[in-house]
Amino acid sequence: MTESLSSSVLTTVFSSLLFTAELSVRLVDGTTSCSGTVEVFYRGEWTGLCSSWWSIMKEAKVVCREMDCGNPVSESRGPLIEDGRRGVTLFSICRGNESSIRQCDILGEPGFCDGGYYHHVTCSESVRLVDGAGLCSGRVEVKSYQSWASVCEADFDRQDAEVVCGELGCGAPAALQGGLYGEGEGQTWDKEFQCKGKESLLLDCDTSDRENNTCLPGNAVGLTCSEPDDVRLVGGGSRCAGGVEWYDQGEWRIVGSFSDVKAVAAVVCRQLGCGSTVSVLSGYTTKGFRVHCSGSERALRECSRSYDHLPGLTVICSDLLVQPDIFLTDPMGGVSRSHQGPEMFRGYNFTITCSTQPQYPGGSFLLTFTGSNRTQTQPAVNHSAAFLFPAADDSHQGNYSCVYDNYVFSHNFSSESELLSLTITASPLPAFIIRHVVVLLILLTTITTSYLYYKPTRRQKRVNRVSSMDLYVNAMEMVSLSSRAEAGPGEERAAQGTE
Repeated sequence: MTESLSSSVLTTVFSSLLFTAELSVRLVDGTTSCSGTVEVFYRGEWTGLCSSWWSIMKEAKVVCREMDCGNPVSESRGPLIEDGRRGVTLFSICRGNESSIRQCDILGEPGFCDGGYYHHVTCSESVRLVDGAGLCSGRVEVKSYQSWASVCEADFDRQDAEVVCGELGCGAPAALQGGLYGEGEGQTWDKEFQCKGKESLLLDCDTSDRENNTCLPGNAVGLTCSEPDDVRLVGGGSRCAGGVEWYDQGEWRIVGSFSDVKAVAAVVCRQLGCGSTVSVLSGYTTKGFRVHCSGSERALRECSRSYDHLPGLTVICSDLLVQPDIFLTDPMGGVSRSHQGPEMFRGYNFTITCSTQPQYPGGSFLLTFTGSNRTQTQPAVNHSAAFLFPAADDSHQGNYSCVYDNYVFSHNFSSESELLSLTITASPLPAFIIRHVVVLLILLTTITTSYLYYKPTRRQKRVNRVSSMDLYVNAMEMVSLSSRAEAGPGEERAAQGTE
């Protein structure tokens, strides 16, 4: 009787444990405890996962959390049948905030499969970003003695941030600020990081004891990294136009979609920093793997994907044209440079030149003058245009910008340069004096050259000296007459009184 009761209890306990472990996951055959092939516990055994749809932002993030690891860094997959694995089909819909796959919405009854793909996930081991908008932003937390601790802003700098962003598979740091993503509920990391910026892992960096052992509220460091450079548009003459390709498992793969092409295009333009979607077309190729996005994701790797072959996508984004350049030139040296920008002397002519990179032929430049309705338009010749301004005066002072317009891909596009701030100022010497001094120098140079290289008779020397003096007197009279002509009446009378 006692033995029967004990056996019944053991059976109940064992069944309870099996039920508790049902649909839990683990990572096997990886290089660390936080990487490997995803296996699911189903009906008393561990088996591979056959689900076709998978998102690094959702399903992979839940797997990493269930394994008590950090953020998902990468996800890849391979064919089960070639790997000799048996798999289980699990149609799960995760939101990314679940602590276990079992908490995701499981659609239908799981079943065994002999084909499909298994999933290989790599999670960060000792650092993660939490409460951010995506995989590359959030509050920095470090794993310490099997628990996660926030990092104080004073113990973390940009070189430390570079290591964290690289470890999480993201781009360069974009923002670093205490309290940016709230405060952690647990403990605070008690060391100060001293990374050089080249380390592969944050815990590979040197550390030192914190000088001040307290971290004030609001100082838990928040980090925003740029998105990874794993998406590109090719064949469109611009980084913001062309067929969509995604760098996956060591190669560039063509991206396709079925019904949500606008949502996919919106994510692509957002990730590339190319503005909004202007147009999206299918038919780039027939070998694109399928991607599903809601349209709100920050990067394409946050979308779900499968390896169904669909026509690829061609996307045109609004920021198609590169930013044009604007610069100021003058032929007479009437420009000086200051911290506020170029200063143009009154009375000098100047030229504002607009130019752009040779993306597409044609187009035109519109030169705008801020604060007025004054505009000028010229066609782009060799991808540039020059706008000439004679005799600078106070009306020319202000901000200028170049707007490059072009009609390509059946749409009008435009791009505006930075502002050029121009100040009009008085010349250190009046312009007419500078001009006539130049004329006088030319005359004197000519006379000197003739005197040195021509050997006349004594009488000819006397005649040449007289001629040289006449030329000098005539030149001085020209300067005097020009000065009186350009001076005001009051200035002219003052000059006569002085004489």
